[in-house]
Amino acid sequence: MYSFSFQNPTRIEFGVGKEKNIGAYMREFGAKKTLLVYGSERIKQSGLFDDVAASLQANGIEWVELGGVKSNPILSKVKEGIALARQHGVDSILSVGGGSCLDSAKAIAAGALYDGDVWDFFIGKAAVEQNLPIFDIITLAATGSEMNNGGVVMNEQTQQKYAVNGKDLFPKVSVINPKLQATVSRDYLVYSAADIIAHSIEGYFTASVQPEIINMQIEANIKTVIRTTEILLNNPDDLDARGEFAWAATMALNGLTYVGTHGFSYPNHMIEHALSAICDVPHGAGLSVVMPAWMTWYKEQNRPQFERFAREIFGLQTAEEGIAALKAWFDKIGTPTTLAQLGVNDEQLAAVIDNAVQNAVAWQMNETYTQVAITEVFELAK
Repeated sequence: MYSFSFQNPTRIEFGVGKEKNIGAYMREFGAKKTLLVYGSERIKQSGLFDDVAASLQANGIEWVELGGVKSNPILSKVKEGIALARQHGVDSILSVGGGSCLDSAKAIAAGALYDGDVWDFFIGKAAVEQNLPIFDIITLAATGSEMNNGGVVMNEQTQQKYAVNGKDLFPKVSVINPKLQATVSRDYLVYSAADIIAHSIEGYFTASVQPEIINMQIEANIKTVIRTTEILLNNPDDLDARGEFAWAATMALNGLTYVGTHGFSYPNHMIEHALSAICDVPHGAGLSVVMPAWMTWYKEQNRPQFERFAREIFGLQTAEEGIAALKAWFDKIGTPTTLAQLGVNDEQLAAVIDNAVQNAVAWQMNETYTQVAITEVFELAK
């Protein structure tokens, strides 16, 4: 294993009904006034908002609302949240929703205490030195943002979809109630499955040092996603499967599957960020298109690992069989595997490729992912 330091300060509160304790959890950290960030009005229709409001009120915590966060979160909404946070003097941020809400909340938490433009954090012009404490109730398992210190937001003006990171951007407490995720649509369930698998395979295939224990953890995570997705497609109310699916999402990107690894990169995410930035497709749907194409393009760089993937995940032998099996599984569950299914035309694709080339520079991956290489990947995705 490669030398490492590891710490994850997020406290997970997992279980049915734990969202009703959010006020008590926040009070432990001294919260008295919070900015409540959410997406659609669905949380009000479902009764979740009322439960959260009651818990905050019972614990003497005031709140200000910021709704309307979209599935591909945007910078203008983050700036709206920063303005609200400053105007009302909030001392914390509470996200109630999926990863898009939480990613926005992290950016707001950093931007509220920064004199400059919050986008500075995304382009490396400034580092996050301080931020408001963050809490969340996660209602969609996918991004793993509930137990890490990063968030992704798109700048609508520049069409750049970049990430913010900070040493203290870990949520203080994250609530995971599988029952709250039972109303997730079929489409977003399968998009989420693709997202979790993408988080799992980035290091698995690209790392120059990959310990056996980490390989086994990743394989267990992927097999859990496959098994529980199929259960949930038939029975969305199976809370055991829903809970395992949710925990697999958290485990895929909370740092544990990268302990002792070295020399890895995130090419699938780098490429997909361009796709969703230009075409506004759901992130997971974009990943299920990019992954099989990238795997086909990259497989000769690490053929033994691709053969292992085929063997351990699908009981097959060759790299090609494993890639075909993953694509077939995506087709089976109904998440897209071609650009045509996403409705991406040639003009849009040209813009996507240009955007991905810029991403490769920003992510310091441009030596490998040239315009020619990225074009080849997308050709395989048609």
